[in-house]
Amino acid sequence: MANIWARILVAAVTILVAVGYKNYRDLSAPGKRPDLDNQEYWGPTLKEPYRENKAILPFDISVKPEVIEDLVSQLRRPLKAQAPLEGVGFKYGFNANELAKVVKYWRDTYLAKWSEREQYLKKLDHYQTEIQGLKIHFIHAKPKQVKGQKPKKVLPLLLMHGWPGTVREFYDFIPLLTTPSDKSDYVFEVIAPSLPGYGWSQGSSKTGFGVAQVAVVMRNLMLRVGFDKFLVQGGDWGSLIGSNVASLFPENVLGYHSNMCGNNSPMGQLRLLLASFFPSWYVDSQYADFYKGLGHLFGTIMEEMGYAHIQASKPDTIGNALIDNPTGLASYILEKFSTWTNTEFRLLPDGGLTKKFTYDQLLDNVMIYYVTNSITTSMRLYSESMVASQFALAVDSVPIQAKAGCARFAHEITHVPDSVLANKFPNLVHSSHHKDGGHFPAFELPQQLYDDFVSFVQKANFS
Repeated sequence: MANIWARILVAAVTILVAVGYKNYRDLSAPGKRPDLDNQEYWGPTLKEPYRENKAILPFDISVKPEVIEDLVSQLRRPLKAQAPLEGVGFKYGFNANELAKVVKYWRDTYLAKWSEREQYLKKLDHYQTEIQGLKIHFIHAKPKQVKGQKPKKVLPLLLMHGWPGTVREFYDFIPLLTTPSDKSDYVFEVIAPSLPGYGWSQGSSKTGFGVAQVAVVMRNLMLRVGFDKFLVQGGDWGSLIGSNVASLFPENVLGYHSNMCGNNSPMGQLRLLLASFFPSWYVDSQYADFYKGLGHLFGTIMEEMGYAHIQASKPDTIGNALIDNPTGLASYILEKFSTWTNTEFRLLPDGGLTKKFTYDQLLDNVMIYYVTNSITTSMRLYSESMVASQFALAVDSVPIQAKAGCARFAHEITHVPDSVLANKFPNLVHSSHHKDGGHFPAFELPQQLYDDFVSFVQKANFS
């Protein structure tokens, strides 16, 4: 009898091991690229067959004077926000006392010099073209060469922002990329689009326009401007969209660099969970401070991800509340530039906003949302990525074959270690950890991000 039970136990263990091994192989197996329509139309319904206007035209971002006059009028209304609880800083969200200061500066100082700010925003070259039924705005910054010096090799770069950012984040970063430096053998020709539905780019009129679909539009934009081989850099949505571009179009992407690398494949999520319980298995001890385990991750999700849930489920509700509500819009957007720059700033009465940025910088970004009325369409990317999640899940399992680089800035909300990224980035040639910086490094620390990016490019050697 004992022998029978022993055989049954051995058989059961063998079956469990076999099933577990099969499941592990299934989880770790590279995915196949989903079949996406690379010319799918996303504009409003037409009575006639769609004919794409392929012209690339200069784009004027001027704001009508009556828009500014109306904004000043709205900001003159008494601020009726409730007084904050004593000693809460920004822990309950945007502190009403700081909001009053922002509104006063916006109305009395910033808008008084609006012509100056507008000219600043115009200092880069803006263009518009039509892709898959959407009018897409982008900045095109061409590289400089130094007379008398050996010309640098030029690499095209697709540079993408996220939410609640805009192309304004890149105004100090782009000149570094386009100017020759002793730190790099390369100089870059930058295409920095406003993501569809953000700023001056038209949003989709149809559901299902998620991350993978945006990636198709971004790749088609690069082809439109004449680049069939290019680098990709981005954070936030720019990271996810860039990852999709690299996964879907390996024939076009030379390299991928991000300041928010992630791995949403099933194997990546399993490893991330295990790394939360057993960090020493997955994390180099010298970078242990960057990876704070399951408790921190869960706490962060509970405290900081509420916005994502409402934007993924009811974007139009919160969007409607912010239309023609400049004070609410500034509060909603700028709170993220406090907390996501450094979570410790929540403890400060002013949210630490001006520790890393100026009011002018921050309000430039808010103004782009305001004058283009794009807050609702920008937030729909969250909901549409849920609607189109079957594509996202498929692309997440497709490894990025291009050479990749991942930069981590200390105060980013969460970080993913290299061991968790391994199956998504089999050619990870550059990995870095920075002791400062948060979610918006191109805006906050452009020189540091530039140094990291060119370090990646030098290692990757794209000659």
